[in-house]
Amino acid sequence: MIHILYIVPSSVGWGLLAVLSILWLGLGLYWGRKSKNLDGHMLAGRNVGMALGTATVMATWVTSNTTMLAPQFVLEMGAWGMLAYATAAIGLLLFAPLAQRIRQLMPKGYTSGDFIRLRYGKTAWILFLFISVFYSLIWLVSMGMAGGILMHSIAGIPYDMGMTVIIAVCVGYTLFGGLYAVIGTDYIQSLLIMIGIVVVGIGIYSYVDFDTIYTGLEQDRPMLLSLFFPAALMAIFNNLLFSMGEVFHSNVWWSRTFALRKGVGKKAFRLAGLLWIPIPIAAGFIALASDSLGINITRPDMVGPTVAAEVLGPVGAIVVFIVLFCSLASSIDAVLAAISDLITQDVYRKLFRPQATERQLKKFATYMILLVGFVAWMLCLPNIGTLASILFLAGPMVGSTIWPIATGLFWKKANTKGALWGMILGSVAGLWSYMYIGWYTSSLVGAAVSMITVVLCTYLFPADFDWKKLDEEPTS
Repeated sequence: MIHILYIVPSSVGWGLLAVLSILWLGLGLYWGRKSKNLDGHMLAGRNVGMALGTATVMATWVTSNTTMLAPQFVLEMGAWGMLAYATAAIGLLLFAPLAQRIRQLMPKGYTSGDFIRLRYGKTAWILFLFISVFYSLIWLVSMGMAGGILMHSIAGIPYDMGMTVIIAVCVGYTLFGGLYAVIGTDYIQSLLIMIGIVVVGIGIYSYVDFDTIYTGLEQDRPMLLSLFFPAALMAIFNNLLFSMGEVFHSNVWWSRTFALRKGVGKKAFRLAGLLWIPIPIAAGFIALASDSLGINITRPDMVGPTVAAEVLGPVGAIVVFIVLFCSLASSIDAVLAAISDLITQDVYRKLFRPQATERQLKKFATYMILLVGFVAWMLCLPNIGTLASILFLAGPMVGSTIWPIATGLFWKKANTKGALWGMILGSVAGLWSYMYIGWYTSSLVGAAVSMITVVLCTYLFPADFDWKKLDEEPTS
């Protein structure tokens, strides 16, 4: 019989998993007491302040992709890979003025789908809903997979069991407390993530310095230091546009915009973006150290946890476990709440039950959280592909939404033809690029084709939109 020695004993891993699960469920119940009505459940009463607002935006953006994909980028693409992932902060920074504009134009809005429907009409709205729901499921699957991979690699917890627990916990406290619970737990999670990243970074730097890392890479893998690494250079622009598409279109960020107190959104998104930048850089530094430390990396998306635990020992492994659990939970709960709101408001309410009461809508939203969690769990079970290949499958589609949203918020002449064909042609071109060139080009191609289409249609068929149409009174 072969005995595998994991970084921490399985008993410790199960203990950490139990403690963290109980903590988040308890906090979800505590903060969920404020969720009395539909606005409370979906938008935390539209009165979230600067501290909680910044924390929830930053914590939600520190996903498994930040802490696990950023090191993978560096391992495969070198120093440029570190910069490529750090450009994801630009999505939050550029959304800051959009958040202010959204609250100005849609003071009573609920979802990103509301904007597309009112601005561009039903056909573009249905296409947008498909893109948004597809992306959200892909994001959930990537994070569920990351949870299972993490727990198995560090503590030997079977993949399917670890993945099941983290999805179930997030479904549980989101179900209990809605966005109040999501934002409250995000605040604690953001603090733990920041502390953990600092501890791990300092620990590794004290073990191996920049000179040693640079010398080792120069001798063994000089391409990772090259300034002319084509795939890495493409990945910089691809990731930048992918992050813009993720933030601009996703109801995760629109729901926070509607939840934040008036005048807070622009500042919160800007500060969160600035606070987020050092995290992928620190995570990437961990990957650069792997060669100098002589660590054998068997799976690229586990390079971060493997190196940190190897250098810092069991204590480091526990810190990594906590940081990654928090980063996963802070994003899974956000996507669960956002996709539930989108389906409840844009599908159930707008298409099937326009006269539904707040109680009926809130009840339906809880059913959607359960259903979305179950679907994500089923899709996670096969555990196929790396996190990058899974996540960037949605890149072309989200990239195609950037220009319809940005121009639609600021440009009266933007029109339905441009938005609809921008999303269609951008998605098709980007998916072709994903399949025949590489995932690191798909968002770039999708966004570029969409931009050309939107600008051309705006020039040929200029509209004259009345901004007052966006200030829709919610039906009851």
